[in-house]
Amino acid sequence: MTDDTPRPAFDTQLVAGEVAFDARDARLLRAINDEGSLNAAADSLGRSYAHAQRRIVELEAEFGSLVHRERGGSRGGGSTLTDGARGLLQQFRRLTAESSGLAEVDETVLDGTVLERDGEFGFVETDAGVVRALVPPDSERVEVTVRSDVITLYSPNSAPQGNETSARNQFEGTVRQVERGERIARVTVAVDGSASFLALVTTTSVERLELELDTEVVVSFKATATRAVPCSARE
Repeated sequence: MTDDTPRPAFDTQLVAGEVAFDARDARLLRAINDEGSLNAAADSLGRSYAHAQRRIVELEAEFGSLVHRERGGSRGGGSTLTDGARGLLQQFRRLTAESSGLAEVDETVLDGTVLERDGEFGFVETDAGVVRALVPPDSERVEVTVRSDVITLYSPNSAPQGNETSARNQFEGTVRQVERGERIARVTVAVDGSASFLALVTTTSVERLELELDTEVVVSFKATATRAVPCSARE
């Protein structure tokens, strides 16, 4: 395991030691997150399980633990991403945005009131609706922050439901603006009330979802990627 800090390299890569993390690796990690297992992720990408497993081992030798594996026989069982993997994906996405002329990663900030708590999480009433987020223990009035690079957009008929997804925050909305870079686009989505979300997505997603003015979409993001702070903390 090297002590080298991952560093940007040509053509949107993160390099640690002798290993370069690129877009193909990012797709593999996202597929593991979406499918819930390395085997299913490899199938969804049209790759062999053995090759995908070998690549994860190579990446982990330099970048640290990326995939938590659960026992399930010779084909690998279930798999989930570690916090290190999620951080690596966010770092890669920011780097891709910078190389595509969209260097700034925006935030959606929503004023809200904590309605209910469940451990570290809370349900916060906002102009966009009720958002599930990590909340401070002693505050009722908060500001909820959602980074544009943790938001996923779906067409209304393809958005995962219930146990199909770990992203518990979902809001129906309408595209109000699409700002395209070379590979990344910044999309503004208006939802019920006076709120809008800013999402950073690939230009491939823009084309696949046919994102343009007035396109209906579903905004989705995880509670673990959503933080609330006391209103006074941002003043």
